[in-house]
Amino acid sequence: MNVPHVLTAESLRLPGVGHGFFTRIGGVSRGVYASLNGGVGSRDSHEAVAENRSRAAVALGVAPERLAVPYQIPLIMFVSERGTLGEFNYGQALVCRTMRPVLDSLAMEHHTATRLDEFEFIVDRSIKQAITTQAPVALILSPLLTGGKVFDK
Repeated sequence: MNVPHVLTAESLRLPGVGHGFFTRIGGVSRGVYASLNGGVGSRDSHEAVAENRSRAAVALGVAPERLAVPYQIPLIMFVSERGTLGEFNYGQALVCRTMRPVLDSLAMEHHTATRLDEFEFIVDRSIKQAITTQAPVALILSPLLTGGKVFDK
C-alpha cells in the first residue's frame, strides 16, 4: 500500500490541531481521479473516496470520522468591464488591460458578454461549467452590454 505524502506548513501549526496538504500519492482512486481524491463532491466512487479519506486521516494521526476536509464551492463572478471604449480614468484602463491576464494566471475560466442576445446563453453555460467542474468562472460584462460611461457632448 502506498502511504499518502503529507506536506505541512510551520506557520499553520496550532496546539492540538493537525493539518496537512496531500499530493496525489497514496490513493486508491482510478481513471481521471487516479490519486488520493478526498472530494465527496466528485464523481469518483464513494468507496474509493472513503478509503482515500481514511488513509489521509491515518497519515495525520486522527480517526477518519474526525477528519475535516474543505469543500470547494464554485465561484461565479460578474465583472463590469471598465476602462475601455474611450474611458479616460487611468486606473480603470489599467485594470481593463490586466484583468484577463490575471484571470488566466489564476487558471480561472472567463467569458465576455457583449450583446444581450448572447447573455442568457453565456450565463447559463458558465454556471453549468462552474458547477460541473467545481471551478470558478468570471463573466465579464462589456460596456457594449452595460452602456459603459456616458460622456458629455
